[in-house]
Amino acid sequence: MTLDELIARERELFEQTHPRSRELHEEARSSLLAGVPMSWMAMWAGGFPLYLDRAQGATVVDVDGNEYADFCVGDTGAMAGHSPEPTMRAIAGVAGITTMLPTDDAAWVGSELTRRFGLPLWQFSLTATDANRWMIRICRQVTGRPRVAVFSWCYHGSVDEAFVRLDESGLARAREGLVGPPVDPTETTRVAEFNELDSVEAVLEHEDVACLLMEPALTNIGIVLPEPGFLDAVRRLCDEHGTLLIIDETHTLSAGPGGCTAAWGLRPDAVTLGKSIGGGVPIGAYGVTAELAERIAAQEDADYEDTGGVGGTLAGNALSLAAARATLGEVLSDEAFERMTRLRERFVDGVEAALAEHGMPWSIISLGARCEYRYSPEPPRTGAESAAAGDSRLDEYLHLYLMNRGVLITPFHNMALMCPATTEEQVDRHTEVFGEAVAELAA
Repeated sequence: MTLDELIARERELFEQTHPRSRELHEEARSSLLAGVPMSWMAMWAGGFPLYLDRAQGATVVDVDGNEYADFCVGDTGAMAGHSPEPTMRAIAGVAGITTMLPTDDAAWVGSELTRRFGLPLWQFSLTATDANRWMIRICRQVTGRPRVAVFSWCYHGSVDEAFVRLDESGLARAREGLVGPPVDPTETTRVAEFNELDSVEAVLEHEDVACLLMEPALTNIGIVLPEPGFLDAVRRLCDEHGTLLIIDETHTLSAGPGGCTAAWGLRPDAVTLGKSIGGGVPIGAYGVTAELAERIAAQEDADYEDTGGVGGTLAGNALSLAAARATLGEVLSDEAFERMTRLRERFVDGVEAALAEHGMPWSIISLGARCEYRYSPEPPRTGAESAAAGDSRLDEYLHLYLMNRGVLITPFHNMALMCPATTEEQVDRHTEVFGEAVAELAA
């Protein structure tokens, strides 16, 4: 069978086994744009998304009664697993959801993030996007510089300044399909290529970049790991050119309890976080060094407490912080990350064995508890290489094949993430189904 024929077969099977999800999706079109409550949910393969009945641990059950081993876990939002008992207990016991008053949970979470990441002072938002936006504002304020730097094919939530990449000739261009930017992002942002130090130097030597916002490994274009010495050299270049370094650990928290910052001994001026630290309850966070905190405090003309563009009514609410305290204190522990990483190793071993058996020239890249397969024989070293290794038709085939046999991976790409509730049996189920999918494709 051709790839198109395999996809058609899997689409037909998907429709046959998910009639209630399809029915609910059609009904939702009368009240929801594109029939989904959030636009990204339209990206699931099959023509309509699965509709959730219940989720617990690393297992999801849809409204048609189909059960899945879930390696998507809400695209890392449920890194702690679905509905972890300590988090649910904390949510049920919270005394007031949002009051514009601090609770002792906030200081506890701040201290725990200091222990994990080494930065002494923290505040909270509702998303990592907001944490990134606010840190960009703060960096512009304290440096007096107008521009931001990012890496090509990066992802930092819906931050306007980050939707820009380098084209084939090395020129900065807005990302294709960018919706209604207030200005062309090339006016606000300079762009470097990941793992290319000359590119970073060329961006920073203009001396107009307030901050470099970066993931320590690219994640949203497939995992692209830093080459040895690259991150240390980036830190040095930022110091030489007076640019503040923000490390976004929203996805790279998979590397361990303190993300790549702790695992690799990084020295950022600020760290941003989101999603997973609340166990599924909306939250974001940003932490800064003592030196940066002093510079912030010295800005007497900056209105950080009211209408200066930093903060929000629901940020730092009692519910989010209670959930984060329980999740960090009892679920996403040091021991949990060790087990999650061992399971990821088992997952990777299964994928590599299937690829070798069938002579498939793909690779799989790992970052702690997270991994992702890419359609290239060697792991990509830049965002551009990883983008070139994508194939939407292969994605559709694999996602449908896995879903039709009880396995979920992230719909936007081929990421799998282990959570504390993931079992060896679930990992082995993926190995079995992935091997069958590759065998059919190879045939």
